[in-house]
Amino acid sequence: MATLRFHIVPNAKIDKVVGEHGGAIKIKLRALAVEEQANTALRVFLEEELKIPERSIVLEHGHKSRDKLIRIDGLSEEDVRARLFRTGQR
Repeated sequence: MATLRFHIVPNAKIDKVVGEHGGAIKIKLRALAVEEQANTALRVFLEEELKIPERSIVLEHGHKSRDKLIRIDGLSEEDVRARLFRTGQR
């Protein structure tokens, strides 16, 4: 199990991992930051990039913030970072 910080930039042109922001993984998402759209898009993005079921991704803190704390069951922090930064560098 890994618990990581993410910094989300909504309303982007493409869904993409763009690096780090103050120790958090920075992700740009096409979704708007209204009515849980960005949170849902983030879970779907992580599910696809990490190749894990969506139920393994739990938003612990930051439901209405760009800064989020997410628990990912079944992977270590090193695994998550390796998969995201490898796939984000396509």
